[in-house]
Parts: sequence; C-alpha cells; structure tokens
Amino acid sequence: MRYTLQKLTTMLITLVTISFLVFLSFHLIAGDPATKMLGTEATPERLAALRTEMGLDAPFLVRYVRWFTAFITGDFGSSYSYNMPVSAMIGDKVPITLTLTFMAFLLIILLSIPLGVYTAKKANRLIDRIIMVVNQIIMAVPPFFAGIILTLVFGLILRLFTPGGYVSYKTDSLKFITYLFFPALALALPKAAMAIKLLRSSVLAEARLDYVRTAYSKGNSTNQVLYRHVLKNAMIPFITFLGMTLAEMIAGSIIIEQVFGIPGLGRILLTSIANRDYPVVMAIIILIAFMVLVVNIVVDIIYGLIDPRIKQRDFLSLRSLERKQRKSKASFGKNVEKMPFFRTVKRLR
Repeated sequence: MRYTLQKLTTMLITLVTISFLVFLSFHLIAGDPATKMLGTEATPERLAALRTEMGLDAPFLVRYVRWFTAFITGDFGSSYSYNMPVSAMIGDKVPITLTLTFMAFLLIILLSIPLGVYTAKKANRLIDRIIMVVNQIIMAVPPFFAGIILTLVFGLILRLFTPGGYVSYKTDSLKFITYLFFPALALALPKAAMAIKLLRSSVLAEARLDYVRTAYSKGNSTNQVLYRHVLKNAMIPFITFLGMTLAEMIAGSIIIEQVFGIPGLGRILLTSIANRDYPVVMAIIILIAFMVLVVNIVVDIIYGLIDPRIKQRDFLSLRSLERKQRKSKASFGKNVEKMPFFRTVKRLR
C-alpha cells in the first residue's frame, strides 16, 4: 500500500510540474489571444475589455492557479478559434485515440510474446535466423511509412478496407473497430519487432542462470522450466519496454491518424497549433501527459505483483537515502565547527 501511495504522490507532483511548465511555455510565446480574436483593427478599449473578460490582465501565477483549478474540475477553458468549450471539442476525440492506441498495444502483445518465446526456443536455428532478419527489416520501418504501405497493399490493391472511409463509433462500433485495425497494425509493427527481439534476448539471458539448471535437476521438462521459471523473470524488462511503448504510442498515434484520416486528437492538435489555439493545445498536452503517467504507475504496480522484491528494494533505498541525508547533515555540522573561519567567528564572540 505504501509503495502504491508513493508512486501516486510522485505522479501528482510530476503532473503539477508538467502543467506549470506547459502554461509557462505558452505564456512566453509571442502573440495576444485578444488581438487574434478581434483582429488587428480592433480599438484599444475593446482589446482591454476582452483581456479583462478572459482574465489575461491578471498576474501570471494568478492565471495559472485559476487555469489549473478549473482544469482539474473538468473545465479546460474555451477555444480561441471556435469560441466553444475545449472539453466539448476534444471529448469525442479522446475515445478514438485511446481505442487506436490500445488496439495497437494489444497487437504488440499478441505478436511479440509468442514469437519472442518461440525464437528463444529455436535460437540459432534456421527459422530463428529467418524471423530475426524479417524482424530487423520491420524495426527499421517508421510507423507512418508502414501505414502508407498497408494503405497501398490492403486498401488500394486488395481492397480490404476503404482508405479515408472512417466510420464513427457512434454510428457503427464494429465498422469503427474494423477500420482502426490497419492503423493499429501500422503503429504496432515496429514496436512489436523490438519487443520480440527484447523478449528473445531476455529469455536466453535467464536460461543461462543457475536456477535453471536447478529446475532441470528436479526433473522439470523444457516447457515447465520455460513457462514456470524463466518466462516470469524474463518478463520484467519486457514489461518495462511495453510501458514505455504504450506511453510513446499515445503520442505517436497522432501521426498515424493523419495518414489514415482518423479524426482523433491528432487532427485537432495540429489544427490548433496552426491556429495558435493555446487552450486546446494545452489541454491535449496535459491529457497526453496524464495518460503517460498513468501507464507508468500501472507498470510500476505490475512490477510489484510480478516480483515483490522490487517494492522492497524501493522501500529500502528510500530508507537508506533518508539515513544518508541525516548522516550528511550531522557530519556537515561537525566539519563546519572545524573550519578556520568558523573558529575565528566563535573566538570573536
């Protein structure tokens, strides 16, 4: 419980820090939202009135506290370009981007775990070499280029889907999922190739350790040793990679949305950046940061479930750090008293 609370506290502090830095960045960017909304020919009186109405005449910290307090209550502000609540603009886009991301993540798991374990079992054989060559080629292909190839092959040649024929989840959920399959595949393939190679290497590294020979000496078969002992330990770096990958794909899906014409967060983010619609851009950045932090804390909790020693190590390292800090403060006080300057001041007193 303490381990989870520690991670949650770290996540909240990180989120507040990110929100402050994002707000500061857009505060420093040149450009007046009031001038953008009213135009350059607006009178100074109208500009001043609009700035007061938007709260732009308040000090920076006051505006940040107002914005962050409203943000955590679900009020993301109003769009400068469309003059409507930001929450209404992005509310329908978040499920699209999340669905695409988690479909790609599921494909990575379904592809990487079986192939990673299989190539480890067949290490240095012909089938392993063939899979590793293909794997290396796929790793070198960027997701957006993989999306173009999939659109050409499966969309234009084989006609398994209609490029640009996006169907909303509100209209037909099945067609919505079907259309997102190939974008998710394009997003997943390079990461799945990396995950296969990582899991293969991790399994082979674990297979060389002493506990594996002990497991074999007890009469366990290869599959029993692999799935009961080796794979559990080999999954720890693999889960680390999956967590990093999921966090990266949340942001990386923005590019894939443009390739396949999906109206997710990517399209509205790029449009808002072009229009200098900062409330929309800030809201999307903070939401993406929040999703990434949630993924990281889930990965940390899974660590503790797979290997409880990780929680214990974190707790012990924290206690050790506290002890070192106390010792350094005490030693600093003793050393100060021995300094010539300190002794001179003491004599003068």
